Amino acid sequence: MRTVCFVVNSRANYARIKTAIRESISHPNLEVQIVVGASGLLYRFGNVSEIIERDGFRITERIYTVVEGDEPVSMAKTTGLSILSLADAFQRLKPDVVVTVADRYETIATAIAASYMNIPVAHTQGGEVTGSIDDNVRHAITKLSHLHFPATQNASSVLSRLGEDKTSIFCVGCPSIDLAYEAPHEEIHLVMNKYSGVGSEIDFHKPYLLVSQHPDTLEYQESRDQISATLQAIQELQIQAIWLWPNVDSGSDAISKKLREFREVEKSSRIRFYRNFEPVDYINVLRNSQCIVGNSSSGIREASFLGKPSVNVGLRQRGREKMKNVIDVPYDPGSISRAIQKQIDAGGFEPDYTYGRGDAGKRIAEILATNTLSIKKQVINFNDFQ
Repeated sequence: MRTVCFVVNSRANYARIKTAIRESISHPNLEVQIVVGASGLLYRFGNVSEIIERDGFRITERIYTVVEGDEPVSMAKTTGLSILSLADAFQRLKPDVVVTVADRYETIATAIAASYMNIPVAHTQGGEVTGSIDDNVRHAITKLSHLHFPATQNASSVLSRLGEDKTSIFCVGCPSIDLAYEAPHEEIHLVMNKYSGVGSEIDFHKPYLLVSQHPDTLEYQESRDQISATLQAIQELQIQAIWLWPNVDSGSDAISKKLREFREVEKSSRIRFYRNFEPVDYINVLRNSQCIVGNSSSGIREASFLGKPSVNVGLRQRGREKMKNVIDVPYDPGSISRAIQKQIDAGGFEPDYTYGRGDAGKRIAEILATNTLSIKKQVINFNDFQ
């Protein structure tokens, strides 16, 4: 029996690993531990720990490490506290392998703590390119990891060019696509009955946009102006919108403050704000929308699989593999509104399977159960770097 520890730090983290947790729990040769920390425990960021327990999963440990603040120093300090707390947790839990997700600063804390404790690290979504500080973090995690679960063939190729052993790279797809594949179709007004939200009332029998815009840590001082541009564009179109609260990164407070100010002044804005949705509910919110707007990777991953139009605003996702459903625009109200209207007029796109076909979780669980684990690694094909 092999013990695998999944570390979940945010609502997006959980959506991108949920099916792998589920499949690992049901695997006869795996024992699962779940450690939840960072914004995954905070109410204003959705308190993902509650969703995990409602899904029937037992949380093994909770670690509280978030340093409040709207400056990069708070992210650095949170990373340091996370390393300390995770080292204590791993010392108690003694897992055979630790799974860390994607590219957040809490994620690199997981990889640092585990690798220094001689615990093999399995990393999902490595090898991708976005163009923000996440690239640096993601590639650093790659060099600390021993098993790689990239989502796309291109990402697999990047990992190989970074010098990772091809026998440690498994192109499994993104587990969030599993949710999009599995989620039963549910009428949106029934989904939204579970959530209260704040802001203007929305008629869920009529068309709406989904907006998810986070701060870009390389431009965090511009977050207020950036969110203002998107708000202005949505207002000009006079279309209903479901708007998700931003994540915990530097610049989040500026975005949150602007959204609160807008909400108080614009009483009939046709926009309603929500902290979080459960992963399957989020899929139905996206599936039933006319278009997703903002800078969330779900506008690229899940939206492409579902064939939903997407308007990607700014540079946060500039390097990520994008499909025909995505239009890139700058933080300019006119450009954003024109792109949204163009996407609405397009109606929809053919589903794209670049990020997976719905079986990533099962494949990850099987590899975790059967693949040889080793903490030894070296750069492969070193001549490629000459």
